[in-house]
Amino acid sequence: MNLGIIGAGNVGGALGKSWAKAGHKIKFGVRKAGDPKHRGLLDACGPNAGAGTNSEAATFGEVIAVATPWDATQPAIAECGNLAGKVLVDCTNPLKFTPDTGLELAIGHSISGGETVALWAQGARVVKCFNTYGFENFADARYPKYGNLKPVMFLAGDDADAKRIVANLAADIGFQPLDTGDLKIARLLEPAGMLWIHQALVQKQGTGFTWAMLERTQASPRTAKN
Repeated sequence: MNLGIIGAGNVGGALGKSWAKAGHKIKFGVRKAGDPKHRGLLDACGPNAGAGTNSEAATFGEVIAVATPWDATQPAIAECGNLAGKVLVDCTNPLKFTPDTGLELAIGHSISGGETVALWAQGARVVKCFNTYGFENFADARYPKYGNLKPVMFLAGDDADAKRIVANLAADIGFQPLDTGDLKIARLLEPAGMLWIHQALVQKQGTGFTWAMLERTQASPRTAKN
């Protein structure tokens, strides 16, 4: 599949490398395609990766992943051009810094970042995904890195087919995709990302952890009576 990734920073770069390893073709949307600073990332992705403008990456991609800092997201989407009908994966979190509390969510009670992205990307089929962990966990998770557990990847969106496509992209790099409902559920997923940041940085657990989903096995009738 051809994937356009808007942003070649930590998150976009990690996803691009993992998806390229899984066999997808990648085009990063960046400010200066010929900038030598992108050479290492492109080399790591292999021959099926390139860089261009945001518009070129959006045109190239059957799926577009937006992995920009929140304050750069609206202009980056505007540079993509007409996104009607495109599957757009919102990997962002609407973060802001304040002197009192440090890092916190800028919005979230009455509208989420995912819903806001859908307003900016008119006509796109927006799916919220890849926002609940740091980029360190987007390296190919198909290899045994989490013991016997498979890391869960939450997603939310209003278009069932778009969610299916994004779920497959999550599975391609080793995650257990979990459909959490409509796009408005991004109001829950973005605080989950904030919880991960808090646990990693404030609680000093470090960044090498994810969430997993444990399903209880059905109890036998005898056990149920006890």
